[in-house]
Amino acid sequence: MENVSRPWPALWSLVIGFFMILIDTTIVSVANPSIMAGLDTDINAVIWVTSAYLLAYAVPLLITGRLGDRFGPKRLYLSGLVVFTLASLWCGLSGNVQMLIAARVLQGLGAALMTPQTMAVITRIFPPDRRGAAMGLWGATAGVATLVGPILGGVLVDWLGWEWIFFINVPIGIVGFILAWRLVPSLTTHPHKFDIPGVVLSAVGLFLLVFGLQEGETYDWGTITGPVTVWGLIISGIVVLVLFVVWQAVNKGEPLLPLGLFKDRNFSLANIGITTVGFTVTAFGLPLIFYYQMVRGMTPTQSALMMVPMALISGGLAPVVGRIIDRVNPKYITSAGLVLMAVALFWNSALMHPDTPVWLFLLPSAVLGFANAGIWAPLSSTATRNLPPRQAGAGAGVYNTTRQIGAVLGSAAIAVLMQARLAAELPAAGAPGGSGGESASFGGKLPEALHEGFSTAMGQSIMLPAAVIVLGAAVALFFARPKPVQGWAGQQAATPESADAKTL
Repeated sequence: MENVSRPWPALWSLVIGFFMILIDTTIVSVANPSIMAGLDTDINAVIWVTSAYLLAYAVPLLITGRLGDRFGPKRLYLSGLVVFTLASLWCGLSGNVQMLIAARVLQGLGAALMTPQTMAVITRIFPPDRRGAAMGLWGATAGVATLVGPILGGVLVDWLGWEWIFFINVPIGIVGFILAWRLVPSLTTHPHKFDIPGVVLSAVGLFLLVFGLQEGETYDWGTITGPVTVWGLIISGIVVLVLFVVWQAVNKGEPLLPLGLFKDRNFSLANIGITTVGFTVTAFGLPLIFYYQMVRGMTPTQSALMMVPMALISGGLAPVVGRIIDRVNPKYITSAGLVLMAVALFWNSALMHPDTPVWLFLLPSAVLGFANAGIWAPLSSTATRNLPPRQAGAGAGVYNTTRQIGAVLGSAAIAVLMQARLAAELPAAGAPGGSGGESASFGGKLPEALHEGFSTAMGQSIMLPAAVIVLGAAVALFFARPKPVQGWAGQQAATPESADAKTL
């Protein structure tokens, strides 16, 4: 463990930026109809506003985790925060959807620089037997941010316009930079070589896979252009990712993905679990928000307020869970949380009809709050408990990469399923937002005759993330009991070169 006398102020300063970048993974969902109208685009293009961010966020995480080990997490975090803040300003100033998507790519790159550093700092300045409370704060931040995003987005869209879901990041980014610069210590760096072939293979493979999934319905799962087909892209992406794993296994230097990390059973299982969580949290909000706004006629603020029980319960309970996971086998808390999430989503699916009393949706929303409180901190603590300091950045990069891969696949898969179910349930009108641009012509509202079919399609779509999270619950049951803590105290000291470190 690094010798840092005041770790909590450092963590709180990092949490500000972490909260901001996670909000941006979900805040756009509630603004999708407004962006479609404001930029005169369709649902497939506007979904790429989220998918592009998630893709640019996920691909570099392995290398940015290593960069944090090599050059120090503080330097990487501050650099990413500058990129993210400037990209947020560009997003708000975008005049068309193509420019907005480009700005979101840059924003995702900034987020990728920041995210592994927050988790690596926790791993390096808190000992494993006291890391639960710190991971509780990290987990509460992750859980609440994904829920607060739609709420905050709804208020901003209604009162100021969709541009302000991005403009609000500018003052927060400035404050976060000042606090992190003053409070985060410069920790010991470790020399690393960088696996350039691994970076290229992982980036190309993930892009081909996600692009194929995202655009499959648009091109009717056929030809995109010339010899390029949707299934060709998907299969090529899978092949390239397999080659990436093979290269990591045979690389005699220092691989981008240290496969040795996966020898730890809990690290491996926690990565599978967080992938299902990333998939589900990203996917379930889209059909739910479209149902609220296009069937029930809610404003963005009203639809977002339906998630208030989630945010309040999750935020209140997550720190409590963080304090007890050091003393309780985390598999019980994690499994319970994942099962509760599945129950809540299946419940939502059953309620999605045009005449369901709106207040009933607050009940599964509350269940989701209990679920989130029991997921984030136990999973992250389980994943990082046995990581050595030298590989803290690499382990954090892997963990956050798997979470973001889940989010990217969730965004792509839910878009495909929504379009397919809308085409099946509304064959006469066509899928809203599809090539016919029906949703734009409805001005964000559907004729009453289409309400039942649209509701059925959204309810069917939300069953996909519900099924995926059941898999996560099954995986969590196989967590091993955490190992006793040994040999962490005094392993390393913070480097004396930083004046910031001396002040802590």
